[in-house]
Amino acid sequence: MESQPHSAPTHSAEDSRRRELGAFLRSRRERLTPSATGIATGLRRRTPGLRREEVAMIAGVGTTWYTWLEQGREVRPSVEVLTALAEALRLDAAEKQHLFILADRQQPERRAVAPEKVDGPLLHMLQSLVLQPAYVVGRRWDVLAWNPAAVAVFGDYGLLEGDARNIVHMVFTNPHHRRLLVDWEELARTVLASFRAASARYVGDPDFERLIELMTRSSPEFRNWWPQRDVAHRLSGVKHVRHPSAGAMTFEHMSLSIGDGSDMKLIVYTPLAEQNSVAKLQTLLDALPAERRSA
Repeated sequence: MESQPHSAPTHSAEDSRRRELGAFLRSRRERLTPSATGIATGLRRRTPGLRREEVAMIAGVGTTWYTWLEQGREVRPSVEVLTALAEALRLDAAEKQHLFILADRQQPERRAVAPEKVDGPLLHMLQSLVLQPAYVVGRRWDVLAWNPAAVAVFGDYGLLEGDARNIVHMVFTNPHHRRLLVDWEELARTVLASFRAASARYVGDPDFERLIELMTRSSPEFRNWWPQRDVAHRLSGVKHVRHPSAGAMTFEHMSLSIGDGSDMKLIVYTPLAEQNSVAKLQTLLDALPAERRSA
């Protein structure tokens, strides 16, 4: 009788993910030297890096449970345990994020408190967008960097200081910016709802609280709409502008997250053929004084 071929064992995506999680933990454990964690070792040590029981001890978990985790068994670590393992294994930000993704857990949000800085590569890309107004905003939507095209259309952000260089502040209290926006109320409501959604992870942050208090005092619309608690996650759209010298212009805009954990975003406006916006933008750029052509 002819033998039947054996079917290959099937593994679910969940099985594969657990095995990959275990392999990742093992690789990080084996590369970490005991001396880096303050563990005293004897002259003879056959295990590369840390032993499983040593990682378990540092992280405050059971050795058997951690062994199961490395073996890809069906165990589900909590956020707290994953955080402890990341610290025990000295994972950097990218490795910690990878750990949480493999474990199918949401990494706890940490409020950024360090000064926000736009690095060279992002600045170079910003300046390369010649016919696309663009700027970088921080976690609180303060404008951190911008290109000449943004100056030509929206005005020189360099002339604004402190809270005045904040997107929410400009939309609600800056007379020039407010006149610039054709559909002001619709846009302002969207900006406010998007800002509330973005600021949820920073509830209680003194800088956010101070801005919200300032806006409540300064803008009746903000004061009336903020308590409604509308939220939105709008990453793209169309913006109609009424420029004081170029007239009507239309832009398509997109918000792009900067993948460095900083919570900064790059906002890019692309002029549309509608209302001859591309040619008008070029005219505005040509008319910029030399000192305003560099951000």
